[in-house]
Amino acid sequence: MKKKLSPAAWVATLCGLGFLTGAPGSLGSAVALVLYLFVPIPWPGIVAAAALGLWASQVSASELGAEDPAPIIIDEVVGMWVSLWALPVSFSLPAFFLFRILDILKPFPICTAEKLPGGLGIMADDVLGGVLCNLLLQSFNWVIWGRGWLRGLFS
Repeated sequence: MKKKLSPAAWVATLCGLGFLTGAPGSLGSAVALVLYLFVPIPWPGIVAAAALGLWASQVSASELGAEDPAPIIIDEVVGMWVSLWALPVSFSLPAFFLFRILDILKPFPICTAEKLPGGLGIMADDVLGGVLCNLLLQSFNWVIWGRGWLRGLFS
């Protein structure tokens, strides 16, 4: 008989979706993208999800017996929402791919955030990856389309 998921694991694994695939991080990011496209999450909602994720990932990691268990995907959801925040919808797919690249490669300073203990480390690397992704895409948007040299070509 399978053990039922605790409320924390239910949140951390996104209702058990984290157990369904060999690429749970990509699945969590894709689910976050679809949710965000249908219901854009305001920043207070992202902060609330991060706080909930911090608790859920801390408890679930202990229950699952690992430092950062792959089925925990609430961190990818929050990181993806941070990546998408205040970006035009047309940047959704680039945000998805850039966030996944940053999450997999974990360049500095993301790699240092991952080493924080417990739920903080689980959440922090993805939130920081989301911030970096968002800053890169916001900068690109501003340079190319905002005041950048291509603005006149497409207006």
